[in-house]
Amino acid sequence: MQKIQAKKVNMTQIFTDSGIVEPVTLVKLLNGEDLGSLTEGEIITVSGISKGKGFQGVVKRHGFKGGRRSHGQKHSEREAGSIGGGGRAGGRVAKGMRMAGRMGGTRVTVKNLQIIKVLPESLEVFISGAIPGRRGTKVEIKAK
Repeated sequence: MQKIQAKKVNMTQIFTDSGIVEPVTLVKLLNGEDLGSLTEGEIITVSGISKGKGFQGVVKRHGFKGGRRSHGQKHSEREAGSIGGGGRAGGRVAKGMRMAGRMGGTRVTVKNLQIIKVLPESLEVFISGAIPGRRGTKVEIKAK
């Protein structure tokens, strides 16, 4: 399995021959010799560093529901709630407890993406769907 280094340019959309709009990500290969190993229609895996989102609460970071908006809630609708007490943890906070904290900025792998189009003159490749990272992020493409 060969790893190909590329740079994420931006997201766009293209029309297929049947007239369907396909969301794609445009990436530019960093090494021109890798272009020969990519073919249109090939299934690939893309890895990269996701966008950093800074310090986030538990509702955004872990998808917690939050509290009710009634019965005396004033400023605590989006709080985590109880983090434990008695029981197995023994009066302490258990390891791995989901809490607020820094979100994003981690390595993410997206599998089963398809190469839609290859432009050999500009070393650019259109990949179906979204890939991790902001514009200009280096990504790693692996063919299956």
